[in-house]
Amino acid sequence: MRLEGKTLIVTGGASGLGAAIVAATAGEGARPTILDVQPPPPGAAAESVDLADTKEAEEAVRRIASSAQGLDAVVTCAGIDRPGRLDEVPTDEWERVVAVNLLGTAAVIRAALPWLRRSHGRIVTVASTLGHRAVSDASAYCASKFGVVGLTRALTAELQGEVGVTLLTPGGMHTAFFDDRDARYRPPADAALCDPRDVADTVVLALTQPPGCEVRELVVTCPTETSWP
Repeated sequence: MRLEGKTLIVTGGASGLGAAIVAATAGEGARPTILDVQPPPPGAAAESVDLADTKEAEEAVRRIASSAQGLDAVVTCAGIDRPGRLDEVPTDEWERVVAVNLLGTAAVIRAALPWLRRSHGRIVTVASTLGHRAVSDASAYCASKFGVVGLTRALTAELQGEVGVTLLTPGGMHTAFFDDRDARYRPPADAALCDPRDVADTVVLALTQPPGCEVRELVVTCPTETSWP
């Protein structure tokens, strides 16, 4: 499968891994549209959407697919975190992490399915190594990313033969994800982290498999990633 002329939706595509995926797929000739609350890179097609509002997210997907008269792939990169102990994180902040990371992912996929079934398209969800391994002070993030893992594996069974489904599990990356955290929740200065552009290349790999072949799960980390396995 080639990406030339294909219509994609990339959630969280304004920065970090999402922006790297937008650039990588556009470089292959695809037409990615970003769903994000953050301003998109210059020249990128985008809709400002709060993915915690699932109705808003679904409506945005329908607008994009209807305008393009189809949809070939969805990549769900949007993700936030609020580290801290369960009883120390305000309820609304804890629940927003789950809403954006898990419920927003499900909403975008749900709205995209009618078009993806017609195009025999593909879905790539982005989990985390902390969707497989739980750690202290990350209950919201772990709950949401464990949920993404379960959702994706269930969709793999549910959509087999109709839509390709790939679960991407990245380790730590050089992005702004950690910038606004308390120092104790940031990687140390000497931590080895992946370049998001390299991780984005694996998404292109998953999206360009020939008919009859799917990449079901990918784990992409630096060789010394501390949270995997």
